[in-house]
Amino acid sequence: MPIFLDSSITSEIKKFHKMGIIRGITTNPTIMFKDGVTGGMDGIKERSKEIADIVKPYPVSVEVMTNDRDGMIQQAKEFSKWATNINIKITAHGPNGELVNFEVVHELEKVHNIRVNTTAMMSAQQCFLAALAGSTYVSIFGGRVNNMGYNCCDEIQKLRTAIDDFDLKSKIIVGSTREVLNTIEWLNAGAHIVTIAPKLLEGMIVHPYTKETVQMFLSDAGKIKSMLNK
Repeated sequence: MPIFLDSSITSEIKKFHKMGIIRGITTNPTIMFKDGVTGGMDGIKERSKEIADIVKPYPVSVEVMTNDRDGMIQQAKEFSKWATNINIKITAHGPNGELVNFEVVHELEKVHNIRVNTTAMMSAQQCFLAALAGSTYVSIFGGRVNNMGYNCCDEIQKLRTAIDDFDLKSKIIVGSTREVLNTIEWLNAGAHIVTIAPKLLEGMIVHPYTKETVQMFLSDAGKIKSMLNK
């Protein structure tokens, strides 16, 4: 399941889902705000359920809106009931480095049987610890890692080796995609999944030389038709 779409716009999700090229959806509060989701928690619930219904049985990641321990667990239990294919995003730690989050990840997976996507991670070591905690998905923000001045491919390779060596179940998601080339680059480095925005996914499909070639084919086909009609 190599490509997840990073969007909460239902028209975009339907378009690419009909093509058969996406295998899941990732969202977060920033994406939903940018995509114009309104109505507070009711609006998030409605949009999340709609997305889950469009792509089922493929997974949809929905992020909790708090970093309070009990609040995260309560919201995770509530959100996961919206649809059977919804999994829950939990950040690796709190805004000031609070360490309760991996405890929450472990409890959700092992006690409440809720699939978790541990997110906002920037290193192989963070992701490895999330995998040890039992997270179904571990998300490293590849574009941001590259922005910090080092190549995310190195982190992906180290992480994939560790996960395979210790026979951990977690799937590596690489997000924060910046360029069209990132998808194949990161999959080749060992990612199981890359999340990509709609515009970049379109960029993977449309190539200027393909456009030129198709235009030539159609032009020559028109000439053949003209000759046959004479």
